[in-house]
Amino acid sequence: MKVPSAAWLAFLLVKPVVGALVGYGIYPYEPPCAFACDRSLSSMTLECSSDMAMESGMDMMGPPMTSPQCRAGDSPWLTTLAWCMHVMCAKYNVSTSELEAFWEKQSTEDPTVVPKWGYTTTLFNIVKPPTRALSDADHTLNSTALVNPAVYTAQFNALTAVQRENVVESAFGIAILVAGFGIPVVLTWLGYVPYMSSVLSKIKPYLVYPSIFGTYHVRPLPYLLGNAPTVGQSLYITLFFILNVVLTAVDYKSKQPHAWYATQGKEIQAYVFYRTGTLAFVLAPLILLFSSRNNVLLWMTNWSHATFLLLHRWVARIFALQVLLHTLLALPLYYPAESKKQYWIWGAVATIAVMILVVASGLYVRAFVYEFFLTMHILLSVFVIVGCWYHIKFWIGLTWGYETWLYAACAVWFFDRLARLGRILKTGIRGAKVTDIGGGYVRVDIAGIRWGSEPGKHVYTYFPMLHPLRPWENHPFSILPTALFQPSSSRPSSEIISSTAGSDHTDVEKHSGFTERIRSTPDSSPAVGLTLFIKKSTGMTQYLQAHDRLLTLLEGSYPNNATQEVLRCDRVLLIGGGIGITSLLPWVANHWNVKLCWSVKETAQCLVEAMDPVLSRVAEKDIRIGRRLDFSALLAKEVNYGWRKVGVVVSGPGGLCDDVRAATVAAGKKGKTVFELEVEAYTW
Repeated sequence: MKVPSAAWLAFLLVKPVVGALVGYGIYPYEPPCAFACDRSLSSMTLECSSDMAMESGMDMMGPPMTSPQCRAGDSPWLTTLAWCMHVMCAKYNVSTSELEAFWEKQSTEDPTVVPKWGYTTTLFNIVKPPTRALSDADHTLNSTALVNPAVYTAQFNALTAVQRENVVESAFGIAILVAGFGIPVVLTWLGYVPYMSSVLSKIKPYLVYPSIFGTYHVRPLPYLLGNAPTVGQSLYITLFFILNVVLTAVDYKSKQPHAWYATQGKEIQAYVFYRTGTLAFVLAPLILLFSSRNNVLLWMTNWSHATFLLLHRWVARIFALQVLLHTLLALPLYYPAESKKQYWIWGAVATIAVMILVVASGLYVRAFVYEFFLTMHILLSVFVIVGCWYHIKFWIGLTWGYETWLYAACAVWFFDRLARLGRILKTGIRGAKVTDIGGGYVRVDIAGIRWGSEPGKHVYTYFPMLHPLRPWENHPFSILPTALFQPSSSRPSSEIISSTAGSDHTDVEKHSGFTERIRSTPDSSPAVGLTLFIKKSTGMTQYLQAHDRLLTLLEGSYPNNATQEVLRCDRVLLIGGGIGITSLLPWVANHWNVKLCWSVKETAQCLVEAMDPVLSRVAEKDIRIGRRLDFSALLAKEVNYGWRKVGVVVSGPGGLCDDVRAATVAAGKKGKTVFELEVEAYTW
């Protein structure tokens, strides 16, 4: 997808979010003066309240209930409410039309129940302006009265302060979403600014390529603690974390007296509680976007899918911290009074699911039971989304915009899944020929796939019949055109070439001005298809055996990394280990100056033989069986040759990739040669 199209798609996804939040399309307490009048009177007992309670057979030990129908026909209620709105809202220049709109929806506290009088009619029915104000001792409203000033002030402060906090939450949420989404785009497009590409090339060995923890990056940290980010990745994580901390901690405003919270401390604590919950919701779409295969940021930036997966884990940890803080703040405010209510229970379900996700998503789980992890990860994520949905539905209803963040998260997830399905349907059901080449390696040929030989591509492959109980299981493999493995033998053929200028209607049978030229053509048409080389491991690949037509589904192709910068280099050095050769071979046909360096174990001799038809066409290569490559020496030779810009592409085991990264960083800091590094390693 072209960048403008991806940008337009991103705009379409973000625009509905911005228009459905408090302060951005939703104004729950407008006008606040009218809502404060209603809240100041809502606890008062009306003449019809007790009658309604007795008719329903309810326990009279509690306060009487007042139905919307009771309010709709009670003159003291309507006149007192209308007079309060008339007096209090005049201070804020609220128009009569706004007050009429409020009256229609809120005067009975049920929009479906219409009051017997409209707002203006009710004012006309007030014969004499009231002079008596309600006091704390008044519990029954049986005549037109003034609202209790202290109660009104407390209600007005509560509504305006809470609405202000909601508006701030929305603004900060949009800021976090834009920052998380926009930073990769801005940093990528910065490279197209004049003179910036050379500046970025010089700082990459210092700020982009190195790991923050020794040489660990693809290799897991000791004790399987995870994968260390690079310096560039850690800068994004740090900036994003600081942004979350700052926007969680600033811009609170207390208004006392407050109808909901008696002290300033409780009030501020409640606002932090609100904000942490909202910002956790904000992070949900980003978490799902970063984990998506069909991530629009992959089309708009030069960041890799592996980078976004790493950021997915770190943003998810920030999300978990916001959820945990939200829960801990709720306990002193509402526990145990609210703990039996449905919204609380569903919030607890979502919180528990988040905590399990964080603990059970560590590398110590993924490395040993990946398929179990993946299934559990999806199921628990569903529990989180569903739990959040019912949490807000039973708490405040689906009218305050909190659900908008969940809509965005679901939209990202469904878009990715539909795009995956679309890619599979586009390719269709295929039959693969599986050949066992020995040493635990198999060759898989799928005919009829025309994906070209562009470098840096992979495909997710499904073999549903290998494990019928898990037909959805799939793994990424590097793409190789089958034609690359066709022998290059040829046969002579003739071609007729005209050597006569003149009329376009020359009669070939009568004209003798033609010559015959002999050229060589292949013995047979090039094989059209896709070839995968797979090393058997745990999971579905362990069941791969020789087969003439194995049911296969293909989802792809997807990019590994951006390839433009490497292809623009003066020289491309390909370094591979083991099965990593499959990621490197497409580069050979796409750059004029390539050197291939490949080391394999002695047990992988069969793989070298299988690659021979392609390797024989590589002019400059260094293939070592049972011996290691000296990466620093390889890079030093390229520097000595005088190349100005060298692309280094590495694919293989984690240790090899990290060693090449370290050697490239060291070489890039030493001399004038600029190195462009791309690491293709499947450690997801």
